[in-house]
Amino acid sequence: MKIALVAQHATSMAGDSAGQLNDTRLRELSHSLAGEGHRVTVYAQRNGTAGQPARTEVEPGVTVEYVGPANASPASTDSGDHRESELLAQVPAFSRPLHERWTADRPDVVHAMRWTSGLASLAAARDLRIPVVQSFNSLGVAEQRHHVMPSDAGTERIRLEPAIGRSATAVLAGSSEQQSDLTRLGVPRRHIRVVPVGVDTDEFSPEGPAAERAARPRLVTVADLSETDALANLLRAMSKVPGADLIVAGGPSRDQLRDDLGYRRLVKLADSLGVGSQVTFAGQVGRGALPPLFRSADLLVSVTEYDPTGLTSIQAMACGTPVIASAVGAQVDAVVDGTTGILVPPGRPALLAQRIRQLLQHPMLLEAFSVAAADRAQSRYSWNRIAHETVSVYDTALAA
Repeated sequence: MKIALVAQHATSMAGDSAGQLNDTRLRELSHSLAGEGHRVTVYAQRNGTAGQPARTEVEPGVTVEYVGPANASPASTDSGDHRESELLAQVPAFSRPLHERWTADRPDVVHAMRWTSGLASLAAARDLRIPVVQSFNSLGVAEQRHHVMPSDAGTERIRLEPAIGRSATAVLAGSSEQQSDLTRLGVPRRHIRVVPVGVDTDEFSPEGPAAERAARPRLVTVADLSETDALANLLRAMSKVPGADLIVAGGPSRDQLRDDLGYRRLVKLADSLGVGSQVTFAGQVGRGALPPLFRSADLLVSVTEYDPTGLTSIQAMACGTPVIASAVGAQVDAVVDGTTGILVPPGRPALLAQRIRQLLQHPMLLEAFSVAAADRAQSRYSWNRIAHETVSVYDTALAA
């Protein structure tokens, strides 16, 4: 099958003359689809980087093509809403070369990643009778509901996402919650298939080195330090879990933490709660360091108030680390409550502390959760399975 993956947002990594994509999920999906014998072409927007190739084969079966005008700010650190406004303005010029390429070399199916890519793909494929499959990653209405997006932001996105979903031949939802949101937006349920994010179960596995740790129980959380309310609740919970250490991974690099406002607020709160000696802020942790960190932990604690993918929890489970997570978004699908971990309503620090103590005080239960967590990640979230389910959706779209 000839598959066109459209990812307007994806750019080549800084300094990479081979054109490798900066989107890990996109790379893993492309690799897995090619591994099943399909021919994959990824279409992304030019970013103006010197030496960026127009076309390159990144591995057998996977080609990347950069099309359209050069993105004015490929490394922008602006808000996501501003970034998407830029991409939206460039959709027509991004869509035209897609139409030209597909007229000359027609793919069997188009898979658009995120909403601006969906607009471009639907326009480019309109008179070519190519089925378009849509993935959103996250929906504007969900971000607004969970207060991730300001109430006065994202109006174009919130208006357009339902139309994109209804116009696509099929839609991949990342979770049951997203499936429900799409249905409420008017996308026919028969057109929606829940296909979650995948995890590299070779890289994230129980086997391998573990980070050094003390004899005390270790909890790990991976979070953006700007999520101060959620992390504050975790620190309050820690005040009721004596004798345990917490590693907070996330934010800027460790040598730049002192310049981060969220870090300073959280350190001040930890000291006022008397848990400053229990909490270590590790700063940004690279992907390669995550598996050893997860393997060193007794528990991953995820207190995020919105998680459209549940990826961190899935990665930890793949390493055999049980998870205590907020019962939000994709976490509800990923964590089997009472089997691979425990789900807790967000904003309940006393209950969170109680659940942490419950697991730490029962090593046999913790071990059983560890085995079940690794098994679930391997059986449900391996990229081989995710690619197989994605191809199944492509086949259904082609039949339609």
